Amino acid sequence: MTNRKNSEREPDGLRERKRRDTHRRITEAGLKLFSARGFDATTLDAIAAEAGISRRTFFHYFRSKDDILLSLQTGLGESLAAALAERAPGQRPIAALRQAMHALLAAYAPDELLALDRLMLSSEAVQSRKQATYLQDEALVFAALCAYWPEENPAALRLAAILSIGITRVSMEAWRSGDGQRPLAQYVDDYFDALAGI
Repeated sequence: MTNRKNSEREPDGLRERKRRDTHRRITEAGLKLFSARGFDATTLDAIAAEAGISRRTFFHYFRSKDDILLSLQTGLGESLAAALAERAPGQRPIAALRQAMHALLAAYAPDELLALDRLMLSSEAVQSRKQATYLQDEALVFAALCAYWPEENPAALRLAAILSIGITRVSMEAWRSGDGQRPLAQYVDDYFDALAGI
C-alpha cells in the first residue's frame, strides 16, 4: 500500500523538479545573454537555444523576456510581510519593518543585485511593469501590518506600508548611484532615520 502511494506521488515530484530545473535554465540563459548582448538585443529564440528548449516551451514558463527579469524581483511585498512574522514582542511597526528589510537584504549577494538592477533599468517596458507591482507590494505589507498590529490606526499602518516600499525604492536608487560602494542596508537605515526625524 505504501509503495503504491509513493509510486503515485513520484511522477508529480519528478515533474515538478523538471519544471523547476527548466525554469532555472531559462532564467540563467536569459541573464547570461542579457549581460553579454544587452536586453534589447537578446531574442527569445536565443534564450531558448541557450537554455536547450524550444521557443514554444519558453512560453510555458514566461510570457516574454521581460518576465525573466521581473520574476527575479517579484515578491517584495510577500517577503516583507513574511519577515514581519519574526518581529520581536512589543516591537513597533516601523521598527519591525526596518528589521524585516534588513533580513531581506541579507539574502542577496550585492554584486548580483546591482547587476540585476542595471539590467532592469535597461528596458523601459520592464521598468514600467516593475512600477505597477509596487501597489501590490504596499497592499500585502498593509495587510500584514493590520494582522500583527490590529490595535493600531489603519491609516497609520497604510502609510507605514507605503513608506516601507518607498524606502526600498529610494534606497536602491541611491545605492545604484553610488555604484554599490556602501552597503544597501546603510541606505535603508539612512532613510528610516530621516523618517524618524520628521
